Amino acid sequence: MMKLPANTRVYLSCRTTDMRKGFEGLAAEAKHVLHADPFSGHLFVFRGKRGDYVKILYWDGTGMCLFAKRLEKSRFVWPPIVDGGLQINTAQLGMLLEGMDWRRTVMPEAPRVPVYA
Repeated sequence: MMKLPANTRVYLSCRTTDMRKGFEGLAAEAKHVLHADPFSGHLFVFRGKRGDYVKILYWDGTGMCLFAKRLEKSRFVWPPIVDGGLQINTAQLGMLLEGMDWRRTVMPEAPRVPVYA
């Protein structure tokens, strides 16, 4: 697994994408559907029609990277198919790529600072 900077955003395209698209096609999807700059260094995640295949587009500063994963026996958990997208964090992305339901994760409350009287 590659190391991502702490401020990396993950954009998830909610609608299905033609998985025949390559670098240029997915970069255009990122720009026009997700309204984000594909050369920003953030991750852009796209899902195929059947739901068992994803592609991730990433600009590392020297070139465009394209990662793909296909699940053999299940489907990726995806939000409802609507236009546009949403942002998830890198921990949720890890769960999504493992085929787990990342939507059920809840951020723990920040610990309270003890107050001494």
